[in-house]
Amino acid sequence: MTVVATAGHVDHGKSSLVLALTGTDPDRFEEEKRRGLTIDLGFAHTVLPSGTDLSFIDVPGHVKFLRNMLAGVGGVNACVFVVAATEGWKPQSEEHLRILELLGVRFGLIALTKVDLVDDDLLELARMDIADHVAGSFLDGAPVIPVAATAGRGVDEMRQALDELVTQSGAAADRERPRLWIDRVFAAKGSGTVATGTLVGGSLSVDQTVHVAPGGHDARIRSIQTAGATVEQIGPGNRVAVNLSGVDHHDLSRGDAVIEPGRWHLTNRLDASLDVLASLDHDVSRRGAYVAYIGAGEHPVTMRVLGTEALSPGTTGAVRLFLPDALPLLPGDRYILRESGRDETVGGGEILDIEPVMRASRAAPDRTVERVVRERGWVDAVELERLTGEVVEPTLGRWVTTPEAVAATIAAVMERVEEAGAVGVDLAAFDDRERAAIETSDELVVDAGLVLPADAVDPYADHPFLAELMNGGFTPPSADHVDRNDIRELARRGHIVENDGIVFHTDTIDEAARVAARLLADHVEGFTVAQFRDATGASRKFVLPLVSELDKRGVTRRRDDVRIAGPRLPGR
Repeated sequence: MTVVATAGHVDHGKSSLVLALTGTDPDRFEEEKRRGLTIDLGFAHTVLPSGTDLSFIDVPGHVKFLRNMLAGVGGVNACVFVVAATEGWKPQSEEHLRILELLGVRFGLIALTKVDLVDDDLLELARMDIADHVAGSFLDGAPVIPVAATAGRGVDEMRQALDELVTQSGAAADRERPRLWIDRVFAAKGSGTVATGTLVGGSLSVDQTVHVAPGGHDARIRSIQTAGATVEQIGPGNRVAVNLSGVDHHDLSRGDAVIEPGRWHLTNRLDASLDVLASLDHDVSRRGAYVAYIGAGEHPVTMRVLGTEALSPGTTGAVRLFLPDALPLLPGDRYILRESGRDETVGGGEILDIEPVMRASRAAPDRTVERVVRERGWVDAVELERLTGEVVEPTLGRWVTTPEAVAATIAAVMERVEEAGAVGVDLAAFDDRERAAIETSDELVVDAGLVLPADAVDPYADHPFLAELMNGGFTPPSADHVDRNDIRELARRGHIVENDGIVFHTDTIDEAARVAARLLADHVEGFTVAQFRDATGASRKFVLPLVSELDKRGVTRRRDDVRIAGPRLPGR
């Protein structure tokens, strides 16, 4: 299915055109029918001659309801721009066109309505007037279809033109990151909470767990409808109604987003480009009461212009926006900026950075992944996808980083290691990034859990007590004659093990593990302490600490009076 918006000035026949094309009156409220004026979003769908399903979002044309218009056009990439032959181009026509351009809409056609009420000369003048106003815009050269909707004239031609528009605009992109900006929410009798919107970015399925932001509500999709049909799964580029369980409709509102849990970075601070409309008669600065329209939502924001104090009409710059609530956004999302004090559209643009880390005075945002990594130094690959929407392979461990960041981290680690001297630094004292950097360095080694310079000499490697322990094997000598500081340092460096007051060489523990493996090969039901004593030739005084150490290391496990194989038994 393709979704298009109808846009244009009030009373130019948008709703009548949709009714003629679909058989559905998009004006849902009694007040709209009584006044002949679209107030809120209207929805309808039809099947084109090619068999393609097409959904319409009919947006209000009156300036008083511009906020509702903005809620409807955020998720479309094509439009039917409606201009009445009886009135021609109007101020609201101009504002709608500029808004569509700022939102990145690139495909459209023009419906020249009410042609049955004008003669040929006025019709030609209307065509020329439209051509002048759309020159240089995405509608420059777009088909202009004369229509008299109430008389049925031009409706078939409009259907054919819509088929061509759908082909031109192409299928919606599936990035496996679904996001449904809610433009309507209500309680359906017997069903509970229903939220509607235009699905972009990915698919949704029945029974899927979803998250609604802002608000932090988790819910389950009970059912999905599109174009009046119930489906099990729905892809991007469709008008969708989801029946949600686990959340009350009073807890949701227009502008909320239905997303997959854990897939999005929620932010209330962003950097963006700002294309200032040339029609403004003043500069744009931080002074003003601004409102940003993102997705289907309206958000009061504070704004700071980056790199300068103000932007002149017709220019493009960068701004930092601060939102009242954290939204699930991505670079490339579009927005519209209005100044509520003057009640005018200021401009709009593209989101460049959804979680800027640079001070505003130094920020130079763009959409590149390289900038995001460069500014942060180290970025978890999963978080980088949330920040940019791009899947990037980690460069080191689970991190995406730069050679400069790795070198700086290694230099900082080297400084700490050199300060520690020959005793080294416990590997556990370093964070994940530092440990990942250590693994890549030729200047550092990890020995028995200690980080040392690669050329370091262990002053304890030739300690005389180690030779005594090796000679003693399973019956080691007493350590009473050895300085306790030396014992602690030998243990810390992994040369010895102390258990229940008995000190063993680490090689002896390894040999004890091999003895246990041989015993268990012959006694799969387990071996006793007495059997282990006989196999090692050691007395009970030494055997008990030995088997205790094997249990501690996971080589063996105690079951009643026997030892059975543990997860770290040699050969397992």
